[in-house]
Amino acid sequence: MLEWRMDSQDTAAAPENTPRITIRFEQAIGAAVMATIACITFANVVVRYLSNVSFAFTEEYSVTLMVIMALVGSAAAFASDRHIRMTFFVDKLGRRPRNRIEIFCVAASIVMFGAIVWLGGRHAWDEYRFEVLSPGLGTPQWIYTIWMPLLAALCVLRLCGRLLRVIRAGS
Repeated sequence: MLEWRMDSQDTAAAPENTPRITIRFEQAIGAAVMATIACITFANVVVRYLSNVSFAFTEEYSVTLMVIMALVGSAAAFASDRHIRMTFFVDKLGRRPRNRIEIFCVAASIVMFGAIVWLGGRHAWDEYRFEVLSPGLGTPQWIYTIWMPLLAALCVLRLCGRLLRVIRAGS
C-alpha cells in the first residue's frame, strides 16, 4: 500500500531538517494572504446577498493571492522538510540509498522551480513589455504575474538550503 504523509515526528525534530533561516517570513505572508482572501470572499458574499451584484473583479486578486499562498507554502514546506511525498518503498531502503533518493528529488525540484523562475520571468517581462492589461480591472497584468517567478526563486533558495542539509546529513 502506498502511503502519503507530511512527515513523521521523529524526522521533523532531526537537526538536519531544521533550516538556519526561520520560516516565519513565509508564515507571516501566508497568514496575511489567507486573511486577505477571507476578507475579499466575505465582502463578495455580503454584497452579493444584499444587492444581488457580485464583485467579479475580485477574482483577479483572489487568483493571484492563491498563487502566492501556494508558492509561499511550498517554500516553507521545503525549508522545514514537511512537503508531501510517497515513502512506502523509500522507507524500506537503508540510510545511504534513502539519502541519495532525497538528493535526487530535491535536485529535480530545484530544476523544476528554476524553470518556473525562468519561464515565469520571461512571461512577466513580455506582459510588461507589451503592456498587457488585466481583463477585469484594466491594471497592468505583470503586477499579478511577477509574483510567480519571484516566489519560485524563494522556493529554489529554500530547496538549495534543504539540499545542503541533506548532503551534510549523508556525509
